[in-house]
Amino acid sequence: MSTTGFFITFEGSEGCGKSTQIQCLAEHLRTSGHEPLLLREPGGTPAGELIRHLLQHAPEGEALTPEAELLLFAASRAQLVREVIQPALDAGRIVICDRFMDSTTVYQGVARRIDPAQTDLINAFAMGSVRPHITFVLDVDRATARQRMSASRAKLDRIERESEAFFEAVRQGYLTLAQNHPDRIVLVDAAQSIQATGRDILTSIANKYPDLLKK
Repeated sequence: MSTTGFFITFEGSEGCGKSTQIQCLAEHLRTSGHEPLLLREPGGTPAGELIRHLLQHAPEGEALTPEAELLLFAASRAQLVREVIQPALDAGRIVICDRFMDSTTVYQGVARRIDPAQTDLINAFAMGSVRPHITFVLDVDRATARQRMSASRAKLDRIERESEAFFEAVRQGYLTLAQNHPDRIVLVDAAQSIQATGRDILTSIANKYPDLLKK
């Protein structure tokens, strides 16, 4: 892991509000004199964006097997880490990523029921030495998540159209991860208001890494 930059990731099921909270945190960091680099997974590089389209929107991706899906996510991550994240961290940047390794652990390992040992091995290969310093899991009940998606999306992508059982498995997977990794993962109640959720995130950063928010 880089010792100069700082790596923050956001996780959670569809409709949890990750994009909104990333923008709120980035704006706060800018007022503190930082210029955070905002990324998303899959994506973040030209190759990654093509993979993202295949995974989420292209008709050719509709019949992807769980194993192929896992490898495509890993390919996008491997490129993003080496092309963008690691160089940014080496340069001392704050990097904020919308999804990272935990999404693979939960979506493919738990919800798709791929062998966790295989998922962990592929995850580790894709990431190299890069690991998040802190990860925020935004937890929200499915009813609230569905309502938010209906209000903000004209059309659902391939993964957003998954079953309620799939997303319940995703939520439980994240809750288990947060319980198992309290040193890195902060579980945030994202069913509350945008402002309250944002305050909880800033409080967690201030408690764990106070220098990050200083001007």
